[in-house]
Amino acid sequence: MDDPVASRQQATGLTAVEAVRTPEERFADLPAFGFAPRYTEWQGLRIAYVDEGEGRPLLMLHGEPTWSFLFRRVIPRVREAGYRCVAVDYPGFGRSDKPTDLDWYSYDHHTAACRHVMELLDLRDVVLVGHDWGGPIGLRLGTEVAWRFSAFVLIDTPFFTGRQTMPPVWWQAHDYMKETPDISIGDLVRAGCAAAPAPDVLAAYEAPFPDAASKAGVRAFPLRVIPRSADLPAARACWRTMKAMRKDQRPTLILWGESDILFPLELGRWVAGALRREAPVVVPGAGHFLPEDRGEEVARLVIEWLES
Repeated sequence: MDDPVASRQQATGLTAVEAVRTPEERFADLPAFGFAPRYTEWQGLRIAYVDEGEGRPLLMLHGEPTWSFLFRRVIPRVREAGYRCVAVDYPGFGRSDKPTDLDWYSYDHHTAACRHVMELLDLRDVVLVGHDWGGPIGLRLGTEVAWRFSAFVLIDTPFFTGRQTMPPVWWQAHDYMKETPDISIGDLVRAGCAAAPAPDVLAAYEAPFPDAASKAGVRAFPLRVIPRSADLPAARACWRTMKAMRKDQRPTLILWGESDILFPLELGRWVAGALRREAPVVVPGAGHFLPEDRGEEVARLVIEWLES
């Protein structure tokens, strides 16, 4: 296996920022995730994505601290139903390069990276499927390049306007990440699931992160990216997105795990009200990582909704 330090030096030679490029060997034998990776360059960083199937495109955007592996049980069923599945790994996640500076990460950067992939593939008539942070990122794209989107699926996704109140479990995770540079990704995923994933699944969530430096993006989301004040640029951008979506008439499906301890169902109902959308469809036996707990059910609900 490649030395992560060597990979870091290689990536640094390609970019203006120091970044980790995860050795490909770490992605060998991923359970139920045999999709071929595709790559593009954005601001000197290599961005990875999956592009499977043909037909109307579904843009699948993961949250924190996962990557496109989260959608491994959703993609095959949606693809078989006649849709195209494009799942992006943000910078700092999955097979994408991972800047090591926490201050590099921002709502702007992640939105711009996803927009680059959309424009590269010239995606149109897009259905967003956004989990967690994938909701604010995808909905922002849905307002900035509105003509590319026709519908939205939001999965356990909040809005961070600087006015939000985070539950105690979120603050526990925040303090853990602040004090522990070499965090356990598997522990974070396990804590957010209704049922503990199998060891090989947890190992797959750990696979993109060969060392502590590669986990800067995971730590940056709670420590840097989520705005704590309504005056911060990220908060204003999120607020603009939410206000724009309140006036938007495009179809929106909201799915929520019944046992989400990170963003409880009450928040899901608030999101639906804030966007003037129908109440969330509650999925039993699922926690925050709904596509992990009930991936086949997510696929079924999305397909039935699109075809209705």
